[in-house]
Parts: sequence; structure tokens; C-alpha cells
Amino acid sequence: MPTEAATFCATVVDEWWRSGIADAFVAPGSRSTPLALALAAHEGMNLHVFHDERSAAFTALGFGLATNRPAVVVCTSGTAGTHFHAAVVEADLSAVPLIVCTADRPPELWDVGAPQTVNQSGLYGNAVRFYCEPGVPDRRMALSWRSLASQLVNEALGASGRPGPVHANLSFVDPLVGEAGDLPEGRADGAPWHADRRMDPGGLSDETVAEVWQRISGSEGVIIAGRGTSNPEAVIALSQRLGWPLLADHRSGCRVPGGAMRYADALLRIGSFAEANHPGVVLRFGEPLASKSTAQWLIFHRPFVIAGLTIGQRSDPERLIGLVVNEHQLAQRLLSMVETDTPAAERGARWQALDDAFDADIDALLAGCGQPTEPGIARSIVQQVPDDSVVVTSSSMPVRDVEWYGVNRARVRVLANRGANGIDGVVATAIGSAITGTPTTVLIGDLAFLHDSSSLIGLASRSIDLTIVVVDNDGGGIFSFLPQADVLPQATFEQLFGTPHGTDVEQLCKAHGLAVEQWPPSSFVPSGVRVVVARTDRDVNRRLHAAINQAVETRVLGST
Repeated sequence: MPTEAATFCATVVDEWWRSGIADAFVAPGSRSTPLALALAAHEGMNLHVFHDERSAAFTALGFGLATNRPAVVVCTSGTAGTHFHAAVVEADLSAVPLIVCTADRPPELWDVGAPQTVNQSGLYGNAVRFYCEPGVPDRRMALSWRSLASQLVNEALGASGRPGPVHANLSFVDPLVGEAGDLPEGRADGAPWHADRRMDPGGLSDETVAEVWQRISGSEGVIIAGRGTSNPEAVIALSQRLGWPLLADHRSGCRVPGGAMRYADALLRIGSFAEANHPGVVLRFGEPLASKSTAQWLIFHRPFVIAGLTIGQRSDPERLIGLVVNEHQLAQRLLSMVETDTPAAERGARWQALDDAFDADIDALLAGCGQPTEPGIARSIVQQVPDDSVVVTSSSMPVRDVEWYGVNRARVRVLANRGANGIDGVVATAIGSAITGTPTTVLIGDLAFLHDSSSLIGLASRSIDLTIVVVDNDGGGIFSFLPQADVLPQATFEQLFGTPHGTDVEQLCKAHGLAVEQWPPSSFVPSGVRVVVARTDRDVNRRLHAAINQAVETRVLGST
């Protein structure tokens, strides 16, 4: 009968084969049965069985050394995996690609004295380029299986900067013998899920550019740009030449007058518009956007995504990227291939016309509020800070409000800690920017501000130009937008998510000798160190966001 373990393993093996992996070295054992059977059943796989794990691992190493292609080496749970360690270390130091798969018992059998069970998590430490522990196969995660298998291959080949071993610790439950059910669909042309061209000799080759052009030529698509976009001017020009809407955050450098869409997040919240305007191809530069509606739009329609990333960079939370290429010069090379505006330009113009109309709608809504609002604060900061200054945005709502409502500005650089998306050290990050001599404004929520209050020590004596704008809504504002706010009793929600702190932010700042103003500031030009406190209401903020999105929807539906 079909089992999830058998289906998972058959999917992984099929994806390896699509990625050019055809040799697997297996040391016999019980817990590894689902993967061993999948390897044996695949017609394209050459299966090599070794009685000893050490021999299997070093033979796989020798294969990789001779071919510069990774082989798969498989063992059962327990001490078996420890016998791979010497070969893994050698593969690391010699930069030999190798895919190491250790079978494991399910987590409920860990640390309870179950037989043939040792701690296999991170077994090889920093000797591996990539480690994953996907857990017991679960059909709900089936759309990630091919991506994971493909990622193992690309990381072994050097996607993180240098070839070497990778390790997948795979937990399986009984029954270990089973048949594979329907596999998650692969790429239609038999290509691997992630084709990574960054490791090609010479970087961005003519062949790779031609491959990208073949994908985008004649297609209806969008361009997405985030931090890591090296040539924003070329990306903007490419968008205009192709007639593809450009969705970007301020960190990309594409949010300048005449550049990217400003209100794509609100636009893509409209179900009928999102359904009618889904792309076949996405050309992405740099990191993803913070916009959840954009991410959900892509996940639902699953377009083919071509990503321009630097070597070692991996930003694919939706696991949609089909082709990864070296970002450097990509936009400029593609731009040279588009001689005239394409017929798709009408589509881009329609998106842009709606975007222009939203600008007036949002200004009117904000003007009628009569009190400080979080979208209005973000909008004012981006609009009014001086040229050649830096705006640092905290995670949670500030980075989103700047992305969603910040005007397009030239000569203003926007920074944010979006690697882990945490609220840690935001004030310190802004201090680091200001210490370079660049006037810096940081937009931060009250919880993030309090979280980094130790950075206020001695701040008043620093010779820097730093304005700290604290949005004080007495708690975690972003949680008001989550389902918890609607389904939980108010007292429970406030206790666990709203988390009011009751701290007098102004008095805290004065205790550190800092100058404090109330919003709006006397000037938007950072001069010395000061704190601007903007008191807002979480419920009002939630309703305002909803009103803006409703106004956008009304505008769109009225234009169709």
C-alpha cells in the first residue's frame, strides 16, 4: 500500500535523477529501507551496495573526486552514520561534492533509550555545507520535497560558495516497506526543480543569458526586486521595456520616481485582480519582499521564478525558484536584448495607472485621520528625510509600512535587518549607520525600542546625527493583524500578544540624557541625537490599514 515515506523517497530520488545524480552507495540497514527501495526502484539510478559504512562513504567520495559530481551515500540509524564522518571531513577539506543521507528513528523515540538511536542532529558539525532534518514525511509538505532534494544537489555543488558534503537526516516510521503514491509534480520539461547557473565557469555566460531570455520572451510576467539588486536603473528600464510591473521595496534601490509600483501589496489583496493578473514568469533580483499578499499570490499560482542572486545567497522561502543565475549584470544584459517595447507594455501601464490613482486615495485617507498614524509616519519619513541620508526600519510593522506606503524617493537609502527578521539590536544597527557619518533616521516600534534599550547607554555623548522615531502603541502592533486578535478573548489576546508594557518611553529617554520630541518632529533633518515619540492606537491602526485596502479595492473594481 502507498505510504508517505515511500512517496517522499521516490520523489527525492526522482528529483536527484532530474538534477543529474545517477549513482548511490548504500550500506544495508533497516531504518533506511524507504530510501534504499526508492533508489533500487528508479530505472535511472546505479545502486552500489557496500557492507561497511566507511567503505560506502569513501567510495562515494572517490566517485565525487573523479567526476566533480555528487553521489548519494545512505546508511541506517544509530552508529552507522558515525562511520561516515571521516569521509565527510575529507570531502569538506577537499571540496568534494557528496550527499550524505542518514536514516533516523522518529523524534518521539529520541532520548528515551530506544535501540539503535543516537543523537544524529548536526552529526557532522560545520564540516557540511548544508544540513536538513525535514522530519517524518508528511504529505502536507509534499510541495517542498522536490525543492529540498534539488537544494541538496546545488549546495553540494557549491551554491554557498564552495563544493562539499551536505547532510540530510531522515526520520522514518513503520511501516518501512511500502509503495509510492502519486509524486508531487516536477518541472514540465524534466528539468531539476532548482537549476543553479551561478557555478558556471565565467559567471553570467552567454548561454545562461540566452536561457533566461528564452523563458521571458513573449511571456507575461512581473519583476520583483529587493535588497541585493546591484543595478536598479537597469532593472527599472527592463521593466519598462518589457511592460512588466515592477514590485520592489526601498532596499532594492528601485523605489525612485518613475520606478517600481508603490502599492502592489494592497493591489494583490484584491482576489479578482490577483486571479486575473497572475504571471507565468517572475524575474526576481535580490531578496524577497516583506509583503505577505505578494508571497501568497506567487504560492497560489506557482509561476516559474528566475532569480538573480549572488553566490552563496539563498532566498527562496516559497521554494518556487526554477533557475538561479548570477545577479551581476543580468538586468543590463537582458535589457540589451529587448530592442523595442513589447505588446505586454499595456499590462504594465494598467498596473501603473492604478498605482498612481492609489497615491491620491491614500493621501486623502491619511489627511482625514487628525492624529498620528503608523502608515502616515512611515510615509512622512520616507518623503521628508534629506537626500543622501539613511532610513533604518525595524522588523514587524515599520518595515511593512515603509514598503507599503512609503513614497518613491531618489537618494535615500533604506536599511533593515531582514535576514532573521528579528527585532533585536535595531537601535544599535542605526547607530552603526550613523557612525559612518551618514545622517540616519530609524523607524522603530516600542517593543523593539525597549528590547534594545541598552544601546541608549552613552548614546547622548556620541557625535552622530541620529533621529530615533518610536511608534508607541503600548505593545505588539503587528499581532493585531493576525487571526489571534479575532478568535481569542481580548484579555487573553492582550496578555499573550498585545503585551502592553506600560513604560513611559519619553522618561526612559530623558533618563539617558536624550533630547525628546513629540511627533511630528521639528525637522526631518537628523542633527545630533534625538528621539521622536509618536503615540498611536493599535485598534485605530488596524482599522486604517483595512480602510486603505478597501479604498484600493473600490478603485480597482470601479475601473473594470
